[in-house]
Amino acid sequence: MASNLNSPLSGKVRAGFGGSGRYKNKIVVGTLMIGIVPFVLSTFAASVTVGNGALEFGQGSQQAVACDPNVFAAISEEWHSAPTETDSSAGFFRVKSVTVSNLDLISCKGKKLRIRLIDTNGVEIPIGASADETTMPHVLQISLPDTESPVSTSDAAGLALTYLTGDGTFISSNMDAAVSLNTSGTSVYDGSDLASDSADVTFYLDPTGLIVNIDGQIVGRTTVETVNNPTR
Repeated sequence: MASNLNSPLSGKVRAGFGGSGRYKNKIVVGTLMIGIVPFVLSTFAASVTVGNGALEFGQGSQQAVACDPNVFAAISEEWHSAPTETDSSAGFFRVKSVTVSNLDLISCKGKKLRIRLIDTNGVEIPIGASADETTMPHVLQISLPDTESPVSTSDAAGLALTYLTGDGTFISSNMDAAVSLNTSGTSVYDGSDLASDSADVTFYLDPTGLIVNIDGQIVGRTTVETVNNPTR
C-alpha cells in the first residue's frame, strides 16, 4: 500500500542506531492524513542522518534513534460520524490505530516501546481521557517481550500496556486503548512476511470509538520511541 501513496517521505528509516542515557533509542516519523474513503491506511518513513545534538530529516520533521535500523510507522483511520443540526453527514476520519511495522523484536527485546501523536503546530495530542489536565495521557507504552522466541499476542496486561504523561510519568487509570503484537502474517507496511525479528505492533487508541476520537487531519507526525527497560 505504501507504494501508492507517492509521499516524499516514503521509504525506510535508516541510521547508525544506538545512543546512551535514560532515553537510549528513539525514532520519529512524520505523518499527515487526508481521508477520502471509509478506511485509510497511511504509512510514512524517511532517511535519517544521525549527528551530534539535534537530528533532522526531510519535510520539517524531527528524527532520532531506534534499536532497529529499519522501522516503519503506519496510521490507520476510519470514518467517525459527527452530525450537526445543519449537516447530518458531518464527521471526520478518526485515528484508529498506530502500527510500528517490521520491528526487530530480537534487537529490541525487553525494551519499552512508546508512541505519541504530534499536531501540525508541534503540540502533543492527548490520546486518552482524563479529568485532570496534569495527568492527561499523551503516550501509549508497552514492554516488548524479553525473549529470543516472541509470539503473537494481544494480552494488554502481559505487554504492560499503559498511559504516560508527555514527560513519561506513569498514569494509573482505566485504559481505553488496546494493543496487538503480530509475529505471523504479513506486514502492515509492505506486505512482507512477519517473523519474530520483523513483527508489527499495533496500538489501538480506542477500539470502541466512544472516548478517543482524533481527527487525522490535525496529526503532523507520529513518534515511535524505544527506551531501556532494566531488570532487577
